[in-house]
Amino acid sequence: MKEYLLGIDLGTSGTKTVLFRSDGTAMAAHTVEYPLYQPQNGWAEQEPSDWWRAVQETVQAVLAKSGVDPADIRGVAAADIAGVGISGQMHGLVMLDERGEVLHRSILWCDGRTGEECREITETVGAEKLIAITANPALAGFTAGKILWVRKHLPEVYKACRHILLPKDYIRYCLTGQFATEVSDASGMNLLDVPRRQWSDEILNKLDIDPALLGRMYESVDVTGTVTAEAAALTGLAEGTPVVGGAGDNAAAAVGTGTVRYGKAFTTLGTSGVVFAHADSVSIDPAGRVHTFCSAVPGKWAVMSCTLAAGQSLRWLRDTCCAGEVAEAAKQGVDPYELMTALAEKTPIGADGLLFLPYLMGERSPLLDEKARGAFIGLSGGHGRGHLIRAVLEGVTYSQRQCVDVLRGMNVPTEEMMACGGGARSAFWRQMLADVYGCPIQTAKAALEGPALGVAILAGVGTGVYPSVESACDAIVKPDTVLYPDAECGRAYEPYYQLYLRQYPALRETFHALAAMRSRA
Repeated sequence: MKEYLLGIDLGTSGTKTVLFRSDGTAMAAHTVEYPLYQPQNGWAEQEPSDWWRAVQETVQAVLAKSGVDPADIRGVAAADIAGVGISGQMHGLVMLDERGEVLHRSILWCDGRTGEECREITETVGAEKLIAITANPALAGFTAGKILWVRKHLPEVYKACRHILLPKDYIRYCLTGQFATEVSDASGMNLLDVPRRQWSDEILNKLDIDPALLGRMYESVDVTGTVTAEAAALTGLAEGTPVVGGAGDNAAAAVGTGTVRYGKAFTTLGTSGVVFAHADSVSIDPAGRVHTFCSAVPGKWAVMSCTLAAGQSLRWLRDTCCAGEVAEAAKQGVDPYELMTALAEKTPIGADGLLFLPYLMGERSPLLDEKARGAFIGLSGGHGRGHLIRAVLEGVTYSQRQCVDVLRGMNVPTEEMMACGGGARSAFWRQMLADVYGCPIQTAKAALEGPALGVAILAGVGTGVYPSVESACDAIVKPDTVLYPDAECGRAYEPYYQLYLRQYPALRETFHALAAMRSRA
């Protein structure tokens, strides 16, 4: 039996590739970052070529670090890799011409330009029908609205388009030459019949989208193609290595954290913030405040929220206000976030009367408002960077609690809560989650590799290394730390959380007025 599995996690801030042994041990990992472009307020785009370059670099790096020689284009040593799985940021639109060349920058999940198109989708399909089929309302971050926006505003691009892919599926195309997708990622396009796990002919017909543009549909564990000779030469992988369906980033994180059975849930503190709960059957919020998607586990589903700027809010603060911490971290050889968090720890709960609304890119869960924007409320001359950092951490945590409350209102259990994503590295932030949620927060020993491990497990199932996703998680995903809620701190946070809940309704009219003023400028 081949000993290794490769997980590629195509994130918004960068791509992380991890080489695992079949027992789940991470042998080597490497990350390459790339830029995010915002040509207008509320827009977000990336270059797919940056993703492919990052995949090449990270795969070469992990093979070199692990002792597998990437320079051997015959892939003799790399042939020990049983399969490749790809995780990726969801919802992004990649359009290719007849030669497979990218026609336009990818419009990302956190882009809010498609409000008008979402209203058009809702009117054309019908709000109830849309939720019944796709399990979600038309959302600005989802892919269908982006397709309609390009058709309306960039007609020459749309006319030349022959293939529509999601971000990770573009990487699949680069690796295998196949135009394919899988159910967990496709669930976030507003084009999938989620209960039936297939493209919806009814919605495609009503929106006048040619189904031939879309990739072939697979389950997450299915083999979708093999590494081509050209991709092998560029990455160091062995030609013919199987590539499985993989999963959207959160569905992959669910597998990587063992959230594959009813009753289990996790919170991701990545670029976005997610609360994700496994479901054995389709459970839909009629108000569309949270999403129902196909799980990466065949025949299962998930209920999840997505707040658009969780870690991104902290990154924005780092890049705009914390140059001193960044410089000092470089001298000490540590992550700047460690120094920022240390400042926040010295600041009391409530940041001395400072609230933060993390709506930098608009908001999805549970507000459904692409025009919402971030805000510091209560800012005074006595506040310093420590207060700003603490307020951002608390504001993101309150946004996650608001989503947890929605799931609890749907009777979706969230008490077995894991934490993953870059923010989960911080014990301080995890303790804040425990205190605000009022439940223990666990990590897994490989939690920081969550999405990459998840798709490596899927690759193992698809290539016969493991008999099932559930049995693989039982064998591989082991609990690590547990932080229990501090009741006194929970009581201290609660009035600030209740005040947080009142801010968006009070400011909604202001947000929309500002959006209208920007559009006229």
